[in-house]
Amino acid sequence: MNMKGRTIFWGVLLAFSGAFIALFTYTRFFEKPVMPAVTGPNDNMVSMPAGVLTNFPMQQNPVDFTFAAGQTVNAVVHVKTRSVVTSGGYSNPLWEYFYGSQQRDQSREVRGYGSGVIISADGYIITNNHVIESADEVEVTLNDRRSYLAEIVGRDPSTDIALLKVKEKVTDLPWIRYGNSDDLKLGEWVLAVGNPFNLTSTVTAGIVSARGRSLGLLDDRYRIESFIQTDAALNMGNSGGALVNTRAELVGITTAIISPSGAYAGNSFAVPVTIVRKVVDDLKEFGAVQRAIIGVNISDVTAEVAKEQKLPSASGVLITGITPGGAAEEAGLKENDVIVKVNSKIVASTGELQEEVGRFRPGDKVSLGVVRDGKERSYNVTLRNLQGGTGVVEASATGNNVFGATLEPLTAQEKRQLRIDSGVRVREIGEGRLADLGIRKGYIITSVNGRKVSTADDIRNATSGEKSLTSIEGYQSNGTYFSFQFRN
Repeated sequence: MNMKGRTIFWGVLLAFSGAFIALFTYTRFFEKPVMPAVTGPNDNMVSMPAGVLTNFPMQQNPVDFTFAAGQTVNAVVHVKTRSVVTSGGYSNPLWEYFYGSQQRDQSREVRGYGSGVIISADGYIITNNHVIESADEVEVTLNDRRSYLAEIVGRDPSTDIALLKVKEKVTDLPWIRYGNSDDLKLGEWVLAVGNPFNLTSTVTAGIVSARGRSLGLLDDRYRIESFIQTDAALNMGNSGGALVNTRAELVGITTAIISPSGAYAGNSFAVPVTIVRKVVDDLKEFGAVQRAIIGVNISDVTAEVAKEQKLPSASGVLITGITPGGAAEEAGLKENDVIVKVNSKIVASTGELQEEVGRFRPGDKVSLGVVRDGKERSYNVTLRNLQGGTGVVEASATGNNVFGATLEPLTAQEKRQLRIDSGVRVREIGEGRLADLGIRKGYIITSVNGRKVSTADDIRNATSGEKSLTSIEGYQSNGTYFSFQFRN
């Protein structure tokens, strides 16, 4: 190659080398990353910083619900209830003045339905308390159309959970295993399995929208509300059904919806399985839930409270009152303390505190993290039962059960509102004389056998130990006065 050819060759080589070096340098150090485009309002394309997408692991494959649905649909039963409601014997003073006292009894049959979850091959079934609380007869129907009569093992109005047991001896029923609702994450997919509108074996899907919701839906004085909120569609009949994760594990019992129309409107709620499992274990072992309490009145922390108590954020549970002689007072807690932890687990709301304490039994010891005067301290609390002790409360040893009904005294404020000086409320109604008369939960009994009553003991004394009942007076839940008079 002559001199001119070599010059041209080296010139071309140097040019290519320079271009390569320039391109590499530009792309390595100067070129900005390409921003992915997403659709904005009005279908306009907007840019999104590339770093945003790298902060979250993206799911490559679509969620498959077929495994969870197939594993659970056969273990959710259709619960059908039948009850006989008796009304009559109500006093009409004007009528009695002209025509004398008359007894008019009327009976009618009421049927209801809901869902239930089989948790063992021998026929234990979880459902909601409100599904079966007034039932005289309970029947459960499986997805394969097998039907069984079931007995009520126990009920817990505080959590709206009830436990049933198939009366017939069985060993081969399909069942769902427990999961862990503590592991649920916001945005995680869940399935609701139940029988809405009597449409058996229905599966709907949604995501976990929130946790620890306290809605004030339960009317029990010692209610525990720490609901899982989802957008899985629920309707009438889903109550008592299963909320499961994509691994087919039970994470909650579907319980309620919030809706202006009574039908699904985008929000549904379930009792976490961490609460359910403890209630079920207690009902199986003792026949009654071993409710553990701290002995305080509580409310959520607001921004104003956070500022007053020198808290870093509006998170925690404010103690608004202390039960004299209770567990909290004994441990040294005070009014206006803020509970922020239970056994090192952070609690941000009353619902979360109730959920954590609800896992324990009377006599258990817990460590509470409490903020007082801007400083966090630790207090060891020995939890008490509802009677103030630390022992096991047997189902038949509550002392408040008369004629099959569980009673509770009225507060002074309630007596003032009703303008009465005596009375006892029916907290729960079971099989017995009062249920036969048509007395229902929420009724207030003011007089038995002509004697004013304010406690269960008063009724026992007035009836010679539940042997003689000739009259009973009081008020229905709606405030209507009633009076029964009869012979033994």
